[in-house]
Amino acid sequence: MIPQNVIHKLREAKKVAVLTGAGISAESGVPTFRGAGGIWNKLKPEELANFEAFMRNTDVVWEWYNMRKELINNTQPNKGHYALVELEKIYGDEFTISTQNIDNLHQKAGNKNVYELHGNITRSYCIKCNKFHSDIKIDEKNRIPYCDCGGLIRPDVVWFGENLPEFELTKSIEAAENADVYFSIGTSGNVYPAAGLPSVAKRSGAFTIEINTERTLISDLFDVVLIGKSGDILPEIVKLLKEEVK
Repeated sequence: MIPQNVIHKLREAKKVAVLTGAGISAESGVPTFRGAGGIWNKLKPEELANFEAFMRNTDVVWEWYNMRKELINNTQPNKGHYALVELEKIYGDEFTISTQNIDNLHQKAGNKNVYELHGNITRSYCIKCNKFHSDIKIDEKNRIPYCDCGGLIRPDVVWFGENLPEFELTKSIEAAENADVYFSIGTSGNVYPAAGLPSVAKRSGAFTIEINTERTLISDLFDVVLIGKSGDILPEIVKLLKEEVK
C-alpha cells in the first residue's frame, strides 16, 4: 500500500532525484556485494578490487571482471528499472538517477540522466594514456588487454581506495540539494559518500522516500520507508501517479 502523501508530494514535485544501489539490480539476478548470497562472500574484495591487486595479479582480476561482464551482459532490466524510465518521462530533465551500480541496467532500460558514482563495467580505459575501450576481448592466449600505446587496460570502475568521479559526485550532490522528492532505492546505506546523499536532500528540504526489502542504517532519516521489492513498489507508484494526472 503506497501512502497517499507519497503520490501527493510527487504530484507537487518539479525535481525528483533517485539514488540506487545493489538491491534494484539484485531483482534482475545481479549478485549483491553485501548480504546473504553476496558475491563478496565467495571472493575477497581486497584481493581483487583495488589497484595494487590489479597490478600484482592483472590476469586474475581481469578473469574475474570478464566473468562479471558476461553475467551482466546477459542480464535484463526489471520492472523497477522500467518504472524509473516512466518517471523520467514525467519529469524530463528534472529527473536524475545517481547509481552505485556498475551494471549499465538503467541505461539499458532507457534512462538518460544517470550519474554513475562507481563507474560502468561495460567500459574500460588505459592506465597510461586514458583512452577508453568499449569492446575488450580476452581469451586463453591474451588474458591481459593492452592499449595501442602499450599501457594496461583496466575496468572503468571505482576500486577500494579510489575517489569517486568528481563530475558524477558533484552532479549527484546538486541533484540532492535541488530535489523536491528524493528516493533511495535498494541501497544499504553503508557506502559513503553515496550513502550521504539522502541526508543532503533531507537537509535541503526534500521529501525523502526509502524503498528496500528491509530497514537500513539510514532508514530513520526518511519521511517514508517502503519495505518490499522496488520491482513491485515503483510500478505501483507510477500507476497511481498517472491516475492522478488523469
